[in-house]
Amino acid sequence: MTKNKRSLRNFFIYKCLFVLTLWNNVSLTVENELFISVSNDFPEDGSDKKIKTLPLLYTNTHQSKANFDWVVIQNTTESLSLSEITNDNVKQLVALLSNFGQGSRLQNLTLTNVLVDWKYLIEIFQTVWHSSIQYFNMKNVTQLSDVESCRFDYAGTSLKALTLKKILITDLYFTQDDLYRIFADMNIAALTIAESEMIHMLCPSSESPFRYLNFLKNDLTDLLFQKCDKLTQLETLILQKNKFETLSKVSFMTSHMRSLKYLDMSSNLLSHDGADVQCQWAESLAELDLSSNLLSDSVFECLPVNIQKLDLRQNQITSVPRGMAELKSLKELNLASNRLADLPVCSGFRSLEFLNIEMNLILTPPADFFQSCPRVRELQAGRNPFKCSCELQDFIRMERQSGGKLFGWPAAYVCEYPEDLRGRQLKDFHLSELACNTTLLLVTALGLTLVLVAAVAFLCISLDVPWYVRMTWRWTQTKRRAWHNHPAEQEAALQFHAFISYSERDALWVKNELMPNLEKGEGCVQLCQHERNFVPGRSIVENIINCIEKSYKSIFVLSPNFVQSEWCHYELYFAHHKLFSENSNSLILILLEPIPPYVIPARYHKLKALMAKRTYLEWPKERSKRPLFWANLRAAISINLPMCDGRRCEETD
Repeated sequence: MTKNKRSLRNFFIYKCLFVLTLWNNVSLTVENELFISVSNDFPEDGSDKKIKTLPLLYTNTHQSKANFDWVVIQNTTESLSLSEITNDNVKQLVALLSNFGQGSRLQNLTLTNVLVDWKYLIEIFQTVWHSSIQYFNMKNVTQLSDVESCRFDYAGTSLKALTLKKILITDLYFTQDDLYRIFADMNIAALTIAESEMIHMLCPSSESPFRYLNFLKNDLTDLLFQKCDKLTQLETLILQKNKFETLSKVSFMTSHMRSLKYLDMSSNLLSHDGADVQCQWAESLAELDLSSNLLSDSVFECLPVNIQKLDLRQNQITSVPRGMAELKSLKELNLASNRLADLPVCSGFRSLEFLNIEMNLILTPPADFFQSCPRVRELQAGRNPFKCSCELQDFIRMERQSGGKLFGWPAAYVCEYPEDLRGRQLKDFHLSELACNTTLLLVTALGLTLVLVAAVAFLCISLDVPWYVRMTWRWTQTKRRAWHNHPAEQEAALQFHAFISYSERDALWVKNELMPNLEKGEGCVQLCQHERNFVPGRSIVENIINCIEKSYKSIFVLSPNFVQSEWCHYELYFAHHKLFSENSNSLILILLEPIPPYVIPARYHKLKALMAKRTYLEWPKERSKRPLFWANLRAAISINLPMCDGRRCEETD
C-alpha cells in the first residue's frame, strides 16, 4: 500500500471514531450510554484536566444485551475519556482497551463514574497495565462485590502515574492486605489515592520505584509507613487532610526515605509536646508543609536540620525560641496566622531570604529587623494589629530604607490602635521628631527647665525673694510658738502707743529728740524701744513681732542708715505684714534725712512702695516748724491705753 493511500485510510478511520455503531433497533436507553472523548492535550503529570467528552453510543436491543460491535481503531488517539462504566459494559471496555497494546499512541486514559465488582476492577487495572497507557485516572469508583485475594501481574507496563479519587469500598469485612497490597507493590513512579477514606497503606514488599505518593484527604494515622525502608526513591509525599497526631512519629516515618525532598502534612492534627522526644527526619528533606495543625512553640525542637522551605501557617505558635537548633539552610519561613507578638530573630536562620508573618498579634515590629537579618529579601508582615506610636515610626522609616522589601506595602499595613487612628495606613501616620525622640525631648525639657529655673532664680535674687521667704517662715514659726506657749498673750490689749524702729546710727536723734518729746508731753505716751522693752531670752525676731503686735503704731525713722540695717528691714517687713494681715493703718514713716533712690537696696521695694503711696513726716531742719511736727506725730499715735507704771513692755505670762 502506498503512503498516500495509507494516509487517506487513517484519515477516514479517524473520522469514523465519532460515528455511531450499527444497531439492531433504533430505540436506545440512556443508562447504557457510554461517553468517550478524544484529545491531544492530556496533561503529562496524570492530573485530571477537563477534557471535552462526546457520546459514543453502542447498540442495545430489548431482546439482547450481549452483542456489541465497537468501532475502535488503534494508533489514532493519545487521550481517551470514558464515563459510566458498569458491570454491563465493562467487558466492552476491556475489549476496547485491549486494542491499545504497547506501541499504540494512547497514553492517557480517564474513567469516571465506575460501578463494578472487585474482579472487574482488577481486570480493568490489569488490562491498562499491559497497554500503552502511561497516565491512568479513575474518579468516583464504587466497588460492589467482596474484596478477594488475587494475583496481579506488574511486569511489562508502560504506566507511570495512577490517580484514584473518591473510591468507595462497599465490602465491610475483608483482609486489608488483599486490597492495599495491590497498590503498595505497584511498580510505577506516581500514585494518587485521594478522598477515599483510606485508613492504611502497606509498605511495599520490595524496593519500590515510587517517586510520588499523594494520599490527600483520607483517614491515615501515625501508623503509616512506620519502620518502612522500601521507599528509598520517594521524593514527594502528600498526606494533607488526614488524621496524623504526633510530629515525632511523622519524622520517624521519613527517616528511611533517603530521597524524600517534599513532605506535605498540612491540615492534620499534629502536635509536639517536646518531652525529651528526639525527632529523626530524612536528611534529604528540603520542603516541609506543617500548616493548619495544632503545633506550638516546641515545634522548633523537632524540625529537619537541612530544611529549606518551612510552612507553619495557622498553628498556635506564640514565639520562636532563641535556644532552638539552628536551621542553617532555611530560606523560606511562613508563620502567618499564628499568635506571634514579635518578629523572630535570625540567629537560628542565617540563610533566611523570605519571611511571612502576616495575621499575627504584632503591635510594633522592631526597626532593626533587616539589620539583624541581612539576607532577607522579602518580608510579609501585613494584616497585623499595628499600634501606631513612636516605636512604629522607626519601622515605617525602615520600610523607606529597605528598598521595597516589605511585601504588600502600603495596603496591608494599617493602624489598629489607638482607636482614633484605626484604619489609617502606616504610610500616612506621622509624629514629630520631638515627640518620638526621647533624648531630644529630654534635652529640650531640661533646657527649658534650666531656663525657667534661671529666670526664677534671677527674679528671686532681684526681688530678694529668699529673704522674704525666710522672714515669712520665721514669722509663722514665732506666731505658732507664741500661740502654743502663751495663748493669753494673743488676747492681750495694746500696751504701747508706738514701736520705734531705727538704725543704731540714728539712736542719738531717737533718744534725744523723739522719745523725750513724745513721752514727756501731754498724756501718757508709751513707746516700745528695743533696748528697754525686748524680753531677755527670746529671739530678736520674736521680740520684734511681739512688740509690733502690742503697739498701736509702728514708727520708722528713715534715713540712709536705716536702709543699710538688716534688723530695720526685719522690723519693716513684720510691720508691713501686720498692715495687710489686720487691715490696719499702723505705719508711721519719719524721713529723718533724704534717701536717694539708688541707695535703697532691691529688697526694700516695699519701702519704695510705701513712700510712693503713703504720706510720711519729714523732720524739719527749721526749729520753728518742729512744734507742728510733734503735734502731727502725737495725733497719729493718739489712743487710750491702760496706765503703765514703768516704761518697758509688760509681760502677760
